[in-house]
Amino acid sequence: MDQEKDTLDFSMDDILRQLQEATLENDAMDAAAPETAAEDSEAAPTFTEAAPEEESAPVLPEPSVEIEAEQITTLEFPLPEEPVTADALEFAQLAFSQVAQEPSSSPDPLSSTDPLGSFVPTEDFGAEEAAPAAQEEVPPLFAEGSPFTQEEPEPVMAEEAPQPEQPLPEEEALPNEGPRTIPLDRSAKLRELKRKLVAGPEKRYYSLSEQGVGRLQVAMILNFIILLLCGIAIILYSKDMVPASRNKLMIFSQALALMVSGLLGCGLMMDGISDLFHLRYSLNTTLAITFIACLADAWFCLDEQRVPYCAAFVLEMSAAMLAEYHRRTTEMAQLDTMRKATSLTSLVKEPQFYEKRAGILRGQGDVEDFMETYSRVSGPEIVQRVYAFVALLACIGIAVLTYLLHGTSMAVKIFSTSLLVSVPTGYFLALTRPAALLERRLHMVGAVICGWQGVKKLCGKAVIPLRDKDLFPRGSTKLNGIKFYSDRPSAQVVSYAASLIFAAGGGLVPLFRNLLVSRSGSEYPVVGFQDYGRGGIGGEVNGEPVLMGSLEFLQEMGVDIPQGTMVNQAVYVSIDGQLAAVIAISYAKMRSASAGLVSLCGCRKLKTLLLAGDFMMTDSFIRDKFSIRTRRLILPPQEDRAALAAQKADPEADVLALVTRDDLVSTAYAITGAMSLRTACRVGSIIGIAGGFIGIIIMLCLSYLGATELLSPARVILYQLVWMVPSLLATEWTRVV
Repeated sequence: MDQEKDTLDFSMDDILRQLQEATLENDAMDAAAPETAAEDSEAAPTFTEAAPEEESAPVLPEPSVEIEAEQITTLEFPLPEEPVTADALEFAQLAFSQVAQEPSSSPDPLSSTDPLGSFVPTEDFGAEEAAPAAQEEVPPLFAEGSPFTQEEPEPVMAEEAPQPEQPLPEEEALPNEGPRTIPLDRSAKLRELKRKLVAGPEKRYYSLSEQGVGRLQVAMILNFIILLLCGIAIILYSKDMVPASRNKLMIFSQALALMVSGLLGCGLMMDGISDLFHLRYSLNTTLAITFIACLADAWFCLDEQRVPYCAAFVLEMSAAMLAEYHRRTTEMAQLDTMRKATSLTSLVKEPQFYEKRAGILRGQGDVEDFMETYSRVSGPEIVQRVYAFVALLACIGIAVLTYLLHGTSMAVKIFSTSLLVSVPTGYFLALTRPAALLERRLHMVGAVICGWQGVKKLCGKAVIPLRDKDLFPRGSTKLNGIKFYSDRPSAQVVSYAASLIFAAGGGLVPLFRNLLVSRSGSEYPVVGFQDYGRGGIGGEVNGEPVLMGSLEFLQEMGVDIPQGTMVNQAVYVSIDGQLAAVIAISYAKMRSASAGLVSLCGCRKLKTLLLAGDFMMTDSFIRDKFSIRTRRLILPPQEDRAALAAQKADPEADVLALVTRDDLVSTAYAITGAMSLRTACRVGSIIGIAGGFIGIIIMLCLSYLGATELLSPARVILYQLVWMVPSLLATEWTRVV
């Protein structure tokens, strides 16, 4: 240990001496550096690496750009760990050939020497014969031991090399053909529909909403209170319960009630006066003239100490206000139905559709079909205006006759009374109330009638074609299960049954298509398909006879049905005369379809034409399912159904109604509602005109006889109420649609 310690000890003099020798050596090397650099710059630069003695180091060709000495001294190239293979050389030559074909935008200092020009491939390098030649003729740049062999050129070159241009799609490959016609999709149609709805129904709806019906409702309530007070006073006066000293108070109170009622309904009377300036006459015009006549009569009543007919006028004003309320709410409901629509289906009448009967078909609707027709004056309104004007002339004639016979006071009394009885109170509601009641029902199902033109043309004898989705909408028919009764593979049985269903068509096609996919079956062509019309179909599938239908149908066809196979709402499948499967199907009764079918079958002028492709929809099946009488249900032959179903509505025909939903009840209520509305308006108009005509005759007789004592205020109100009851009952017709 001591000896080892001695060898490791150094003196301070030895350390200083070694430091001085190292310093002198560094100074000598720094002095010789410039001379060495000058000699190296004159000589050609060569790059060599330490290599085994038996191998010579490769030499790069002389570049055309001068390289400084400092850059040369800093270059370090590690030796490759393994030699370059023929596959790597082949891939590198391919990559560099792409670069040679596409000149680079950036300057290349080695481009003047073009070291790669001799290696551009002229034939396919994928051939097996090219591998040995590639090993023999190794270019200097990729020779073994070269510094470039360690880097992998393929990813870099793949990124830098431009990709070959891919062929454009068929739509973009021919830009000179001009713009292509692209059909509007559902979203584009919806946007166009919404644009029209905003510009038409929605704009009008918000305009009416700003006016509102609140003030009209308040006026109606106040007028009704006034009517009750006047009615109570008239009843007390008729029972002689009002003392004679209170007669003037009674007259003043009636006149005050008349003026307050006229103030509440001044808007209606102003509309009636405005109609005169537009050369029109309406019930509101008669109302304004009646108000003036009753005020004049009240003036004479103060001198004669008799009660005026103010209560009867207040009753008429209440009816006129209610009619205006119905008119506004009906229009707002129609516009609200239209503005919320996402699709519009039109109802068009096609003459001579089936057996010389007109058919009501469904087509594509438009907003203008409603906006251009719904506000037109109807036929009953024209009749109402004509009658009101004729009644006014008759009342004026009676008043003139009374003036000539009995003087001014009685003439004014007869004139005011004649105006009150010539237009019964119920006649104000004969047209507006049925439309309001019907619109409530149509608004719930999303349907509107296009004016009186639609009401008139929807009436009459017609047939209504129905399809599978009308009776059983999507989702109402489901597959409950399947049971096989033969040794045949289940996939084969399902394939035969599905092929026959596909040939028949109808609502069962989606169910059997899903069943076919789940069982991995195949679809076969059907030869000799036949619809027997008794709830069954048949045909030859893959060379074997196949029958499908209800239990009764297969039993009629002589197929042996085992005991215990009684299944409600099932399709029985027979292959080659033997029962193969029983497929249980559930038909859910939808409320919309049931209500629509009941409404159509309940109208004696309509017949329902069933064009369903589902062979299970027979007369007995529909009768049992919907609990209706099917005597107005027509089941045409199977060969005629396809032609009838393919017939489309005429786009130039008048649109009678618009439906915003696909439910059967919407179409049914629009058709039957139009019929009931026309009937209600007719009956109400007849009752109103009859009551007014009888009142005019009575007033003519009384004016001639001068028996005005029979014209008490209580009797005039009673006459109004008597004729108002049948008019209101007639308006209830539209509740039964």
